[in-house]
Amino acid sequence: MRRLEIWRGAVLAAAVLATGGLLAGHHESGAARGNGSGLPPVANKPWQAECGACHLSYHPGLLPARSWQAVMAGLERHFGENAALDAPTRDAITGFLVANAADRNDSRRSAKIVASIAPGATPVRITETRYFQAKHDDIGAGIWKRPAIGGAANCGACHRAAEQGDFSERSVAIPRQTASAAGAPVKATK
Repeated sequence: MRRLEIWRGAVLAAAVLATGGLLAGHHESGAARGNGSGLPPVANKPWQAECGACHLSYHPGLLPARSWQAVMAGLERHFGENAALDAPTRDAITGFLVANAADRNDSRRSAKIVASIAPGATPVRITETRYFQAKHDDIGAGIWKRPAIGGAANCGACHRAAEQGDFSERSVAIPRQTASAAGAPVKATK
């Protein structure tokens, strides 16, 4: 019992220190925040380990704090999966996401995302925001279905610097449809 209390305290202290360091660094010069239209660099080992084990560790600046709270409160039914975490880990990740959420940082991209969400709305998918939809309105359904992409939620398939919070057009490379995936006959190899 005592070991569990010590472990929980250590996890909480690490989360507080990591968040404090991120917030202190967040208010530095534009160079430290990225390119101005990008999202501020963030790092959090529990977030990267737990969320990144199944999918891209979505940048907290892509949704407002209320959305991250809703996502983290529903981990037992996380988009069809049970992604439940122990309370200290869940609370540490929630604290990190909320502290760095779109309505809590000063990036232009986050401000545009927040502005695209109706007051009182709590989207739990980035793809539900009008900002995302407007930015991707020229992407046809066939492109989302490409095997190398797999759907709109797979940001890293096209945004090569998504892990760093860079969703600029200069970092976009949409995977091409392969001949075999398009239904064309595949040449036999010897």
